[in-house]
Amino acid sequence: MTLTVTELDASTWHLFAELVERNNGVFGGCWCIGFHPEAPEKGLDHRSAKRERVECGRAHAALVLDDAGVAQGWCQWGDPEELSNIKHGRVYRKEPPPVPDWRITCFYVDTRHRGRGVARAALGGALDQIARAGGGLVEAI
Repeated sequence: MTLTVTELDASTWHLFAELVERNNGVFGGCWCIGFHPEAPEKGLDHRSAKRERVECGRAHAALVLDDAGVAQGWCQWGDPEELSNIKHGRVYRKEPPPVPDWRITCFYVDTRHRGRGVARAALGGALDQIARAGGGLVEAI
């Protein structure tokens, strides 16, 4: 299987949405919104919130496509403001590391395509996209 990586943006939203829908909303309907600041809002429609962020350029991810152009995985990245909700934040803030320019917070690979290099391609794509966005210190959470 040949993999290609593209940026998640308004033109690729439909590919991302199909992957998430095919996998039952991913992680119980998260839609990869959990690390964004608005995630804790009661009644938030995760799909709509993610779509709005993507269409406004406030969400970033490397989207991995198979030979047929179907999305099989992604790696989410962004600046610390975009991805402000981190796991174990209280512990993290007790002795914070140097402030990163970018964060990598989420990977997902379709269950039928695991073990085929999709996550590796997603990470490489995310790092390439970060480099094109100016590079700097990258933190993976």
